[in-house]
Amino acid sequence: MNVEVAREYLLSLPDVVETHQWGDNLVFWVGDKAIGGKMFAVFNLSADAKSVASFAAGPERAAEILEQDGLLPAPYFARIFWVGAAYWSALRDAEWREHFAAAHALTREKLPRKVQRILALTKTEQRKLIAAARKSKAAAKS
Repeated sequence: MNVEVAREYLLSLPDVVETHQWGDNLVFWVGDKAIGGKMFAVFNLSADAKSVASFAAGPERAAEILEQDGLLPAPYFARIFWVGAAYWSALRDAEWREHFAAAHALTREKLPRKVQRILALTKTEQRKLIAAARKSKAAAKS
């Protein structure tokens, strides 16, 4: 797997939104962060990165996953049971997809009910709520 293939896969999952933050990081969210979405995967595009990709593993799976070579506690997120990969070849493509799908499902389950209700709306209704939330946040900053 590589960043392009992984990105394509993540964007194929339901209600995934991608942002570019914190320098050279692609952040993948279940639901838009403007409506309370939560991130579940991060790709670090910097050449000097400690890990190329990190994902939510949860307390039950993190210890088991970390036993594999090339996997490490995710920088900045280890305390919330995220796993990082030092290089893309640390996992086979099928394993990456399995871990990303599990991270997505785990994060989606933990979303507040309000956010889950918004994600159940049509895409048009969601876009309206997201636009209103962004407008409200921008006005609050002013």
